[in-house]
Amino acid sequence: MKTFFNVEDLGDLRAALAEAQEVKKDRFAFQHLGKNKTLLMIFFNNSLRTRLSTQKAAINLGMNVIVLDVNAGAWKLETERGVIMDGDKSEHLLEAIPVMGSYCDIIGVRSFAGLTDREFDYAETIVKQFVEYSGRPVFAMETATVHPLQAFADLITIEEYSPSGEQERGRGKCKVVLTWAPHCRALPQAVPNSFAQWMNAADVEFVITHPKGYELDPRFVGSARVEYDQKKAFEGADFIYAKNWSNPGVTNPADYGKITCKDMSWTVDAEHMSWTNNGKFMHCLPVRRGLIVTDDVIESPNSLVIPEAANREISAEVVIKRMLESL
Repeated sequence: MKTFFNVEDLGDLRAALAEAQEVKKDRFAFQHLGKNKTLLMIFFNNSLRTRLSTQKAAINLGMNVIVLDVNAGAWKLETERGVIMDGDKSEHLLEAIPVMGSYCDIIGVRSFAGLTDREFDYAETIVKQFVEYSGRPVFAMETATVHPLQAFADLITIEEYSPSGEQERGRGKCKVVLTWAPHCRALPQAVPNSFAQWMNAADVEFVITHPKGYELDPRFVGSARVEYDQKKAFEGADFIYAKNWSNPGVTNPADYGKITCKDMSWTVDAEHMSWTNNGKFMHCLPVRRGLIVTDDVIESPNSLVIPEAANREISAEVVIKRMLESL
């Protein structure tokens, strides 16, 4: 595997989930793969779970790890072509990337959406340059539009906590709901985009619910049912995945990256969860309590936010393992 950005990069999803369980049983069984190999983790944006889980996964595999915070420990990097570099950016990515590639075997990149230029963000301009110019396998630690390590960990968690015997009782597939929730800041669509993409590829009944005007890009919505009535969407759900995202600009490009709804009735509270089938609550973290979810829900026995976060180590290890196997 040379790149990891989308669910298709993993190939057979059932095989990937089985591999995740194999890794989880013995996280140190594949250290021979990473011996004398180096992972370079490049952060254009802040991180907690992604930084710690990915570094831990690489160490599990016997790798050396270099972590670079571009905005704190390096020259400011120019990302645009054809510019006159007379501002505060001292180095261009076109020189920096091949230099970085010469110091490592695999590269992980984290670079958020700017939320001002939809075309630039959705073209994945920055990470594509790493793929083209580094000469190394590249995986996403969240980009402008996707966060596949998170979505893979989410799917592992859903598999582990899915109600048993549902098909025998005639209920059919497990029902998973992605719900928008309010937030005080404009956030990217990367997490909901990837979650939608991965749930569409999984064997679940998948519903997306959000206020009108917050439609995700059709390439990620796929075959999901979109329901604007949150209560109707929640009915009978086994998993509720809450996440805010700023306006994706699909119905009105001028609204891209803006907060066009602050409806607090979308906050997931105990009443919302009562509409579900004893549903489990999920969120990628960090979470704004009182906006996304109430304390009683996130602290309830049905909250999976901690095991979900713990599975980030597993998803990262499977991805890096496969990249090491392809070297």
